[in-house]
Amino acid sequence: MAAIVEMDHISKAYDVAAEPGLLGRRGPERILDVVTNFSLTVGQGEFVSVIGPSGCGKTTVLFLLAGIREPTEGRISVCGRRAAESIREGLSGVIFQQPILFEWLTAEDNVLLPLRLRDPGWWWWPPRRARYQDSVRQLLRTVELEHFARYYPDKLSGGMQQRVAIARALTLNPQVLLLDEPFGALDEITRDRMNIELLRLYEERRLTILFVTHSIEEAVFLSDRVIVMSRGVFSRTGSSIVREVRIELPRPRRLALKEDPAFFQAVRQGRVALREAQFVE
Repeated sequence: MAAIVEMDHISKAYDVAAEPGLLGRRGPERILDVVTNFSLTVGQGEFVSVIGPSGCGKTTVLFLLAGIREPTEGRISVCGRRAAESIREGLSGVIFQQPILFEWLTAEDNVLLPLRLRDPGWWWWPPRRARYQDSVRQLLRTVELEHFARYYPDKLSGGMQQRVAIARALTLNPQVLLLDEPFGALDEITRDRMNIELLRLYEERRLTILFVTHSIEEAVFLSDRVIVMSRGVFSRTGSSIVREVRIELPRPRRLALKEDPAFFQAVRQGRVALREAQFVE
């Protein structure tokens, strides 16, 4: 399986404001190590989730892959390019915890936005908009929102807004999707539906997905592998990574799988690793 995402011994540290010293002089700068010695290779078509306690650096890992942050040490490659370059070229797309829709744009126009920004005649958009109409309608149909194309975000439920965000992320036909707890604010029933919908898109489009979540059940249900992180360096690995849990469950996956003993066993393995992550020497 060809590698499409590579993180090679990545560390990310932030400078924290120095404390005042004697006679008003500033003391030495303090460094906050958020991610340490993090290595991960994701093959094409894999679904990998990252979990861990709050503050362990899960979102930082995703921001590094999206090119929003630069690593302090190490090398990152997404689709054979630097992370930010992969995003700019539409080879990878990112979906955040909140949908981040523009309230003054309809669902259709929110989905069209990436195409509008890349259109050579963006400055004269109204007459050029029609050439993308079929594409955006197909995307809204893909996320079952074709009848809500002219609705503004404030008229859509939280789950519907997140589906608009997913459609927008798919506009440029990316190979890799990066998702940062996209369903964390949804109720359980809506969350289950969104999980099934994400799996359908994953299978239909043969995507590679890296998914950040705080739910071990969600991670197990969706993934081929679950990467468990600690808050700080885990002594046994010398890394932010505690353990990798491989999920040997058949695809395609349906909600009935959550009643299978094999599912409970995989969740139990993840819980054991999460408990280990709480105790960093």
